[in-house]
Amino acid sequence: MNKLVSETNELFAIAAKVNDPEIPVLSIADLGILRDVTVTEDGAVQVVITPTYSGCPAMDVISEDLHSTFRDAGYQKVEIKLVLTPAWSTDWMSEEGAQKLEAYGIAAPTGRAHAGRITLGMSVKCPRCHSLNTRELARFASTSCKALYTCKDCLEPFDYFKVLS
Repeated sequence: MNKLVSETNELFAIAAKVNDPEIPVLSIADLGILRDVTVTEDGAVQVVITPTYSGCPAMDVISEDLHSTFRDAGYQKVEIKLVLTPAWSTDWMSEEGAQKLEAYGIAAPTGRAHAGRITLGMSVKCPRCHSLNTRELARFASTSCKALYTCKDCLEPFDYFKVLS
């Protein structure tokens, strides 16, 4: 492995330590919003992130956390680049991230965002009892990227991380 690749991997690992402030069990890498980390010609660390949706209020906190994390690791010049294109998709979430969501009590996205143009009603599995006997209570839950569901078997409410593209 050459030195540049090693440094890029190290910088990505530093950025991946930052957790999403709305879902603290997920790192920004798990969530798929951490797109790239490079060193610019003037020696600054540039971190590229994409919000889960264009009005996501967590991006300011994530940017501050990235600055702080890199400062703690000895990097003083850090630039955060917010990229909206291509738009974030739940397809970018890692499998480990989906497992962490379920363990935290949030149903992970089902299906793939770009699987096709036909929309079908799908059952959402309860992250607590794993029943498919669930129903949507509200299209928007604690954040815009989640919907509020309830399980008809265990009677527990839960967030569902919506499939977004």
